[in-house]
Amino acid sequence: MPETTEEETPAPPAPEPADDLVTTEHTLTVKRRKLAYTARTGRMVLRKEVLTDGKFDGHLAKAEVFLTSYTLDDADPGSRPVTFAFNGGPGAASIWLHMGLLGPRRVVSGDVDAPEPPPYRLADNPETLLVHSDLVFIDPVSTGYSRAASGEKPADYHGFTQDLESVAEIIRLWTSRNGRWLSPKFLAGESYGTLRAAALAEHLQDRFGLYLNGLMLISSVLDLGTLRFTEGNEVPYPLFVPTYAAIAHYHGLHGDRPLDDVLADAEEFASRELPYALQRGARLPAEERTEAVRTLASLTGLDESYVDKVDLRIEHVRFFTELLRDRGLVTGRMDGRFTTWEPDGGRERMREDSSISRIIGAYSAGFNHYVRSELNYENDLPYEVLSLDVNQAWSYADFEGRSVSAVEALSSAMRANPHLKLHVALGHYDGATPYFAAEHVLAHLAIPEELRENIESAYYPAGHMMYVHEPSRIQQSKDLANFVTASSNR
Repeated sequence: MPETTEEETPAPPAPEPADDLVTTEHTLTVKRRKLAYTARTGRMVLRKEVLTDGKFDGHLAKAEVFLTSYTLDDADPGSRPVTFAFNGGPGAASIWLHMGLLGPRRVVSGDVDAPEPPPYRLADNPETLLVHSDLVFIDPVSTGYSRAASGEKPADYHGFTQDLESVAEIIRLWTSRNGRWLSPKFLAGESYGTLRAAALAEHLQDRFGLYLNGLMLISSVLDLGTLRFTEGNEVPYPLFVPTYAAIAHYHGLHGDRPLDDVLADAEEFASRELPYALQRGARLPAEERTEAVRTLASLTGLDESYVDKVDLRIEHVRFFTELLRDRGLVTGRMDGRFTTWEPDGGRERMREDSSISRIIGAYSAGFNHYVRSELNYENDLPYEVLSLDVNQAWSYADFEGRSVSAVEALSSAMRANPHLKLHVALGHYDGATPYFAAEHVLAHLAIPEELRENIESAYYPAGHMMYVHEPSRIQQSKDLANFVTASSNR
């Protein structure tokens, strides 16, 4: 007898994604004043227009982007500033700025001398920027709870331009849906997020006519060529020297000399003698090379023999591994104040960045608790705090054959919008985005001299996430509040 088979039932189509924002009401006491605010947390659906044979065929969901917004109750939305904030990576969620510095609740992570033990805790943040500006924290696709929509490729969002366009679309949508086109608007980005923010300033203007009042660039990098130690690129080597000197000073390798004196010497050498020596190469006279080796070793705390062997070219991860080798320690990259043990005393490159590993647990646990217990948002996806897969697969195809840079985009945005202000926050012990490299880039913005008055810089005795250092967090909160207030043009 012939076999009989049951007709297969096709799987039902996936449900159309929809926004799943959850609204909660909160209060915060700041200097005896009770602030009432509303939080909205969840995923917003991004859509693309579909054309079939040249005809409009609807809007197709392309991604679901997670965000958390805070708006102060009983405030005039027309005059109330709003700040859109994100971190960098690429591949980092906004949890760092959200729960470390800007938001109304913060993670208590501890610091170098007193790291917080698990299970960790949260605290109110009376220094929150919410006192002065509404806040919108954005997690780019594949970070946090943000994901590509069903049938879409996550890799389509893992690149400079794709990321720029999707974050810009979220900003446009939120601004429109919340009636905030006439509000003073700011972007706050950290690390790669500063590159994103600078490029967004131009993109938002050109694409949507959305002009900003200011950018808060925290641990700024606007040109990756200043950080990448690639063959033939001599630019980063001098720009890292003041940071090396600062880290060496922190670990006692400059005796009782004031930090400011050490930095002044390092900046002078990094501006003049070292670039000249590197440029001359084998043409540098032996006595001048010997003197350059001696000075560079003295500034960085490294042995002269090591500086000589690396030919005056100190790569940053090798520095963090080498500096305290005689103590069996390596320093942090994000924050050179941190150290951890290195059992293999012969390693050339450290295996762990203690300035991340010592605090990421507190941030992850704190936010995963906070989003469910206080913001009432439920999602079974893992919250991607920092995705190395995204970072390593990031595409810079738009910059083939040239440095990845937002310098021209920012310059263009400032020329078109002469009211655009910049606040640049820099940590002396930041070995990921060194402060002297940021100064170098800012000095090369193609803007008229009068627009340089729109740029202010603030320096902190801390690292990449300078708000981990409590005195820096307090001061930085004041600095950002003053910047937003002064730049709101109201």
